[in-house]
Amino acid sequence: MNILKVVAVAALLLAGMNNVQAQTDVEQARMYAIEGKYDKASDLYKDLYKEKPDTFYREYVDVLIHAKEYKSAIKIAEKAAEAYPANTREPDGFIEMGRVYAKCEKEDKAKEQFDHVLELLTGDDILTNKVAKSFVDIGEDGYAIKTYEIALKKLGNPPMYGRQLAILYARSGNIEAAVDAMLGRGPSVFMTAEQAKELLLEMLGTDPAKLRRVQKALVKKLNEEPGNNYYGEILTWVYTQKDDWEGALIQIEAIDARNNETGRRIMDLARRAVAERKYQLADKAYDDVIAKGKDNMPHYVMAKGEKLAAGLAQLEHNPNRTPEDVTALSAMYDSFLVEFPSYYTQKTAADFARLNAAYGGNVKRAIAILKKGIDDPRMSRNMMGEFKLQLGDYYLLDGKVWDASLTYSQVDKAFKQDVIAEDARFRNARLAYYQGDFDLAQKQLGILKSGTSNLISNDAIDLSVLITENVEDSVTLPLERFAYAGLLLFQNKDKEAESLLDSITTAFPKHPLGDDLIMMRAKIAMKHLDYTKALEYLKQIIDEYGDDVLGDDAVYTTAEIYHDELHQKEEAKKYYEQLIIDYPGSTFVQAARQKLNEVNGQGVQ
Repeated sequence: MNILKVVAVAALLLAGMNNVQAQTDVEQARMYAIEGKYDKASDLYKDLYKEKPDTFYREYVDVLIHAKEYKSAIKIAEKAAEAYPANTREPDGFIEMGRVYAKCEKEDKAKEQFDHVLELLTGDDILTNKVAKSFVDIGEDGYAIKTYEIALKKLGNPPMYGRQLAILYARSGNIEAAVDAMLGRGPSVFMTAEQAKELLLEMLGTDPAKLRRVQKALVKKLNEEPGNNYYGEILTWVYTQKDDWEGALIQIEAIDARNNETGRRIMDLARRAVAERKYQLADKAYDDVIAKGKDNMPHYVMAKGEKLAAGLAQLEHNPNRTPEDVTALSAMYDSFLVEFPSYYTQKTAADFARLNAAYGGNVKRAIAILKKGIDDPRMSRNMMGEFKLQLGDYYLLDGKVWDASLTYSQVDKAFKQDVIAEDARFRNARLAYYQGDFDLAQKQLGILKSGTSNLISNDAIDLSVLITENVEDSVTLPLERFAYAGLLLFQNKDKEAESLLDSITTAFPKHPLGDDLIMMRAKIAMKHLDYTKALEYLKQIIDEYGDDVLGDDAVYTTAEIYHDELHQKEEAKKYYEQLIIDYPGSTFVQAARQKLNEVNGQGVQ
């Protein structure tokens, strides 16, 4: 190796060593800063700053400020500011200088720098947003507000920057100013009513005190402009956020009357109330629309039909429902279908059939209702398929296994290329499983596992895995009993199903069906709205069978109960997070992420 190569290699090695040392110094300096050892950190940063002033300027200055070496910090900041030409209109240097003065407790000098930045504003949108962001980044929200206010004044006060100003005002505690920034000029391309609601939710969350202040500000605006529907619509939304649905209905009724409307807004509120399970309020809202009379079409018939659907939803979620409740709702359905017989071909009739089959104990009438719709020549093809699937279920409920299978097969044949055909095939496969014909069930499920519908495919996979994992050396008796318990549960023979589960547990205490037995008990408890018992069963699965196939199902179901039924969002959040962390490959992960985002969004302050 000649001397030039030796020198080159030595130089490379030395450079590498220097780079390693420099990297070590950076890591050590940052560690000292994290540990609060600012004197030691400043010594290291001093050398790093000399070598690369642009890279380490901010870190060095901040360490000096923490070390209360204000003179040194200001000196370095002033030197950096000199890099900007004296006549520049670039605000960054002044903002940075003001930041350092403020940190060094020289408020007058900081104000002088910041005020100078405000003098540079021209109304240019890019410059305005850049300056405002720089002020926000250094914690000077007040100057960010001034930035937007000056820009608006220069531009003649157009409805711009409402969102930015509203967030800044709300953060500073000035709710009235935040509302005025958002809504002061009414709806615009910059702030529609829906965008205003989203922004209010983002700023206020469900904080009762803040919502009261927003309500007060909106009422004041409505008093000034009684005919302003924009304010009225947003005030209605605020009432719902406060859980004051009566107040919301009063506002919507006032807008409807003022504009001589047909009940569209009232219907929207009723639907939201149903979604939130505020059934009494929804019932009242629908009655308001119905009271407008038959001439008020199509809202008259829509309100009547949706009122029935809301009544069925209320019945389903009422653990104290009585036979009288079912009878009363059934009479309402009868009356509606007499008044509007064409609805025998619509979902309303399917719901009426479900009311009879699931809650009225009258499967034969449910079948008759569905057949009346199916025989109507006005029925659409797709609705025909849905009715027939439901009809097949009710045949099975009535013990007519052959009729059920034949009906499912008819749907499969008539809708070969549609998702509904896959649903029919799955129901036939499940029927074979209920009857203990596991070979046939597996054959049919094998085709469905690669189906186009994720829901059907997942159900097929779950049932196939259940069969595969619980047939031991061709011994199928425990699974046959379990499958029959599933059929009993399907047929609403819940006590018989529970008794059969008890017998399986006693006869086969160590069978791999253990977690499945507990899960079916949890489903029975949920069916009867006994969520306390359901959560106990699900916890048992998580604790004892968490690593098995039903572990993720139990965690997700637990989260859903807390979220949808018990409205305990923080508990739901814990289980959604557990699912995502502990079961990353679960088919429930995507849904859990969506629900988690929803939960997190509800608590924004």
